[in-house]
Amino acid sequence: MIGDRWGVTDSETALPYACDEFMSSPTLQVWRGVTVQAPPEALWPWLTQVRLAPYSYDWIDNAGRRSPRELLGLPEPVVGDRYTTSGRREMGRIVSIDHGRQFTGTILGAFMSYLLVPDEHETTRLLLKVVMNPGRLLAPAVSVGDLVMARRQLLNFKALAEQGPRPPATTTTKQPPS
Repeated sequence: MIGDRWGVTDSETALPYACDEFMSSPTLQVWRGVTVQAPPEALWPWLTQVRLAPYSYDWIDNAGRRSPRELLGLPEPVVGDRYTTSGRREMGRIVSIDHGRQFTGTILGAFMSYLLVPDEHETTRLLLKVVMNPGRLLAPAVSVGDLVMARRQLLNFKALAEQGPRPPATTTTKQPPS
């Protein structure tokens, strides 16, 4: 399938992903991956903030609203929580979670699993697998569209985790000279 793999090895596509438990015989399976120069525990809080915004191309996916660029101290996600928010609309649901390791959600008939695989030297492989049944004629277009959006999302999570945690923005008022 055109656009079905980006940044992943054959061994990574053979890994078990939780999304496979929710859809048997999907007509579309795509894998994405990126190496993050941070340990899984630094990446996990950023990944789980997908509940607030899509973190891809905000002008397309989020009605022009910028995805947060600081950690907001969200509680740990649980099955049944919303999967994401787009343009202030809650979308999808979390269907499986293994805290600190994998996060699976469903949206618009697709199931997607993010998998964090610790690597050497405090790095993490952030892997994403998406499965769905869009129909055989539509599947190539969905695969390419997902490639563009998921690539941007993973690269955003990578950049945010690599810069380290950023506390919420605070406003300070300038004191007049005494």
